[in-house]
Amino acid sequence: MDGPFLVPGTFLQMQRGSVTAVLLAALAAVFLAACGSAQGVGLKRIGSFDSPTYVTGAPGFPKLLFVVEQPGRVEVLRSGHRLSSPFLDISDLVGSGGERGLLSIAFPPDYAKSRRFYVYYTDETGDIRIEEFKRKSATRAARGSHRTVIRIPHRTNSNHNGGQLQFLGHLLYFGTGDGGSAGDPPNNAQNKESLLGKLLRIDPRPRNGSPYTVPAHNPFVGRSGRDEIFSYGLRNPFRFSFDRLTAGQPRIAIADVGQNHFEELDYTTVGAASGANFGWDALEGFAPYREENSGTPDPGGTTKPVMAYSHDRDGGSCSIIGGYVVGPGGPPALRGRYVYGDYCSGQLRSLVPHLHGAAHDRRLGLSVSSPTSLGEDDRGRIYVTSQDGPVYRLVAR
Repeated sequence: MDGPFLVPGTFLQMQRGSVTAVLLAALAAVFLAACGSAQGVGLKRIGSFDSPTYVTGAPGFPKLLFVVEQPGRVEVLRSGHRLSSPFLDISDLVGSGGERGLLSIAFPPDYAKSRRFYVYYTDETGDIRIEEFKRKSATRAARGSHRTVIRIPHRTNSNHNGGQLQFLGHLLYFGTGDGGSAGDPPNNAQNKESLLGKLLRIDPRPRNGSPYTVPAHNPFVGRSGRDEIFSYGLRNPFRFSFDRLTAGQPRIAIADVGQNHFEELDYTTVGAASGANFGWDALEGFAPYREENSGTPDPGGTTKPVMAYSHDRDGGSCSIIGGYVVGPGGPPALRGRYVYGDYCSGQLRSLVPHLHGAAHDRRLGLSVSSPTSLGEDDRGRIYVTSQDGPVYRLVAR
């Protein structure tokens, strides 16, 4: 089950609680923000925005924080204060509503020098677009600088749009949903000729007349399958992140939104993720998928999740909202732990990720109404966005 607005999954309407329940939840959130949890962490509200979908920092600009709003704007805060004008406004280009909209932004490591950055959004037709812009100043983008990097058709259904951009070095990784509906009717996720239901990797810089290039060491270069594909067999990897903290080589954590029963976290080395098949729609979590539009045989050799949880957990869950492994910039009580949430339950949780499983999965004792994303700034501080408007930072109690 997924929510009625931005939740990354199928279009099943949630039954919202009564007005009284909503007010009580809001009061509880305020109380937790002020007092913190039993685990030594709390939530500090940094502002309220228009359906925020993501928050991040930019290399070389430690005093700035960028908040992505679903209708098509990127707001900017300087030293905690929101500026009067947005960093970027492309609301006239964005098709927003439901799970569509402006979904993330990413700054490459050389942003301070190159001035270029990238946004992920759905246009008025529903197609997925990644576009490059350049900044005009530290707090304003040059709207006229935009250049389309890639456009992926996504018109049949309005859900399962993916939405995450992340740089690792100069290469851009991004996750796409399987095209929507239930059970992936066209079998996009297992089809290596489709860019849907995938983790893709490109060099987004133009070269020799091409809007982007494909790394020669991508797993399907010279083989059957689209060269851009890095991993496949994903339902809706709405949020993923790189773990650069817990091992000598980077690892990747992919929160893949489930169908009717299970949410999953995939966690492996970046090297092992190259060419990996994460199993959808033959599998949902660890279990065979046997419901709407099922029938895809188990391909064998799939990369299993390190953790999956039922929709019965925490009083009703529906959609995993992936986060980050907390480093020195985050609360000391969470160092080395992966923090994540669920849209329906609102509960924030953390676990210790390992390559063959996850340990010590537990509640933080904090909840956020309809969380849509976690984010990380340039100093390693962790944030949570709520569909209802607030953006919070995780702080030491």
